[in-house]
Amino acid sequence: MKKKLLIIFLCVAMVAAFVTGCASKQGSSNSTESKNVDAVAKNKVFVSADWVKSVIDGKQAESKDYKIIEAAWGPVADDKDYNKAHIPGALHLNTDDIEEGTYWNIRPGDEIKKVMANLGITKDTTVIVYGADSGATRVAFVCLWAGVENVKVINGGMGAWTKAGYDTKTGVENPAATTKDFGSAVPAHPEYVLSMPWDVKTEMAKNDKFRLVSIRSLDEFEGKKSGYDYIKRAGEPAGALWGHDETDYRNADGTFIDFDKAVKMWNEQGITKDNEIAFYCGTGWRATIPFLMAYENGWTNIKLYDGGWYVWQMDQNNPVQAITPEQAAAKYKK
Repeated sequence: MKKKLLIIFLCVAMVAAFVTGCASKQGSSNSTESKNVDAVAKNKVFVSADWVKSVIDGKQAESKDYKIIEAAWGPVADDKDYNKAHIPGALHLNTDDIEEGTYWNIRPGDEIKKVMANLGITKDTTVIVYGADSGATRVAFVCLWAGVENVKVINGGMGAWTKAGYDTKTGVENPAATTKDFGSAVPAHPEYVLSMPWDVKTEMAKNDKFRLVSIRSLDEFEGKKSGYDYIKRAGEPAGALWGHDETDYRNADGTFIDFDKAVKMWNEQGITKDNEIAFYCGTGWRATIPFLMAYENGWTNIKLYDGGWYVWQMDQNNPVQAITPEQAAAKYKK
């Protein structure tokens, strides 16, 4: 009888140990606890999901005043991804709120100031942005242009957050507007932007170091397609160089490539830090990726040509090219 009871006891103990072990493993793979993460510099833009979690958990200097923004085109009710799962505390931002509807350029400063206030953002608020596409970097750029002094983009976006095992929320989180003054004129950095074609043509005419750099696909650059269903014309502004497409700036997991790889791509087209560079794309989204990469690495010779190909091609008098990247670069090498 004692032997039978001993066997039963041992079996119960083994089962308990197995269950405890499984529970421990499950907890470690889906941990909601933040890790010990080092602080990052204010000009550091692309940050890890671990760093963002440490901000949420009150472990960073930024924890005292921050906002997390999920950027996507369209109203929050239509954003199925956000409603299904978003980072706790994240506010949806419709990119229409930061772009006017004629040229899709950045809205005037007074309108952006209202957008910031409605989201509870001042220049001293740390803004952390993520999204499914380059709408996230577009919003991050606008925040910098406006004057927000600490702007971050989650490297790898929502994929990096869920891969780390952190919790998500469903439904809509509503912003708490602030009545505080933004703290500076908006934009605080108008020098970051060339808005229209005549701004670009002026730079080209007076500045030998100026380089207009296309962040579009190779087929778009060579004039084989416009790249947009609402843009009929194909080609590029005459004098543009190819800076590669958005996909070339991303790794397979959605994170961004190392900066030295980006610099190598530019150097192959004759684009260097000695130049004064204006990145552009179709309507100002993709081009914000290399701008932010260069910005966080201390480059000060960079701008965004906001009008892009969309505005350039509207005027038949603006010169257009449809050539290979090698042919474009050869013009400057001469």
